[in-house]
Amino acid sequence: MVVTIELPSARRLAFGVVLGQAAATLAVALACWALAGPREAVSAVLGGGIGTLASLAMVALAFGPWASASAERMLVAFYAGEIAKFVVVVALLAVVLWRLKPAPVALLVGYGATFLVYWIVLAGSLPGLRRIRPLHGLERLRRGRHVLREMR
Repeated sequence: MVVTIELPSARRLAFGVVLGQAAATLAVALACWALAGPREAVSAVLGGGIGTLASLAMVALAFGPWASASAERMLVAFYAGEIAKFVVVVALLAVVLWRLKPAPVALLVGYGATFLVYWIVLAGSLPGLRRIRPLHGLERLRRGRHVLREMR
């Protein structure tokens, strides 16, 4: 099965992911503040902010105005976006860990929350994922064995 999505819809979805990541970062920061204190809350904002900024860099490059000119340009734009995302994550994590000395668990929880948003939005946006039946392959295998028995 092939799932297609129009570029304007994909662009809206991608920027929606970034917005969701920012919201999740704030929610995690508030939870950290309530459970552990202000240092952990700031650390969660830093971790979630790194993930959100990295996604924003990727989306800005991958869905920029020049990316939709041709299939080749779109592919190059996505590769450039992924490289930029990686560079942003590594650079910001290095600076934050070296200079600011955050609470590591809160930093990772904030960063991890951005991944959770990505997977939740992805699962909700692909129509094929809503219709997956776990035993579909087993049913097909049983039908195949049944056909083989009939052929004998």
